[in-house]
Amino acid sequence: MAKDRVDLLILRASELVTLRQAGEKPVKAEKMRNLSIIENGAVAIDEGKIVAVDKTTKIEQSFRSNRIVDAFGKTVMPGFVDPHTHPIFAGSREEELELRLKGLSYIKILKKGGGILKTVRETRKASKNQLANDSKETLDIMLQHGTTTVEAKSGYGLTTNDEVKCLGVAKELNSIHCVDIVPTFLGAHTVPPEYENKIDEYVKLVIGEMIPTVAGQKLAEFCDVFCERGVFDVEQSRKILMTGIECGMKPKVHADELTRLGGAELAAEVKAISAEHLLFASEDGLKAMAEESVIAILLPAASFSLMTGKYANARKMIQLQVPIALGTDFNPICWMENMQMVIAFACREMYLTPAEAITAATINAAHAINRAQEVGSLREGKKADIIILNIPSYKFLGYKFGVNLVDKVIKEGKIVVEKRE
Repeated sequence: MAKDRVDLLILRASELVTLRQAGEKPVKAEKMRNLSIIENGAVAIDEGKIVAVDKTTKIEQSFRSNRIVDAFGKTVMPGFVDPHTHPIFAGSREEELELRLKGLSYIKILKKGGGILKTVRETRKASKNQLANDSKETLDIMLQHGTTTVEAKSGYGLTTNDEVKCLGVAKELNSIHCVDIVPTFLGAHTVPPEYENKIDEYVKLVIGEMIPTVAGQKLAEFCDVFCERGVFDVEQSRKILMTGIECGMKPKVHADELTRLGGAELAAEVKAISAEHLLFASEDGLKAMAEESVIAILLPAASFSLMTGKYANARKMIQLQVPIALGTDFNPICWMENMQMVIAFACREMYLTPAEAITAATINAAHAINRAQEVGSLREGKKADIIILNIPSYKFLGYKFGVNLVDKVIKEGKIVVEKRE
């Protein structure tokens, strides 16, 4: 019988982490530990898609290729999906580390004109070209560490023109960079200084002008809001999210990060695709999220950066059947491009097992940005977004950290990152 010719074969993986047991819904509870591993596994790739996943002996019997990658002794798995990032901004805020060491909180720094507001000032002054160049460097580093799809939030413009500028940069980068970018409108990130003590007026601007403009130009798939005490309350957040829904954008919620305000409950009420952070979420809120299958995007690197000593209660969420995803929360005070480190934090500070963390960083993260039909697992018909790691078992993720474990990154069937000896 003649063998089918394909563009690329990956053979002899020590462990092929497929996650192919995952179906059309996010993976919950004990099923997060089932990675559907094939020992001595192989993948056949053609025209950017996965055409077969099996033991190496079976793949070799059915396929041939002029391009073969020998993954002997290595772990092969889906590319990481980062479902929560803020990558489009200008400037930096390195001075805030010392302020935190002196005991200033996130909100206190914001009230002093720092925090997001400092980044807003720098981003408003920056050209699209400058923002694109800075963001491209970020995407390059993410790719080198195995991330092949990212969600990108706006939120550092806080005027209609500047929000459009930032989302326009995301759209342009998506067309030229091999990392796939999924855009989210976050005009309700904080209240800009020109609307100080006039939050309701700013909300009117967001719902009356920003959202219709962004939706009209098809610049964002999702609409997010920072539902937090001192920022946007539950009612204001509800108005913003409902307007987004009316304009065709799916809701996401920055929920209960710094205080318990009811963001988790709101996410369930509006049937958000995800609620994010959730350090102070109530048990009732988490139960409501589980009922509506709202995905909890947990961001342990953000907790580490803010030095609060508090992390989301991932074990409680798993117990309550809340689907969990992991993200970097890359932003000017959480300068984290590396999902491998996020997995290490998740294991050590939130007590996820390595298998649970990998599920959260791949297929569940893909569900959290509406891309699970394309990426997040190694199944026939999906994009060939694959990483090869210099480790013999997936259990080294979370165990070995502080170095880049990537040997190769394959994006839509092409090798785009290759470690040089």
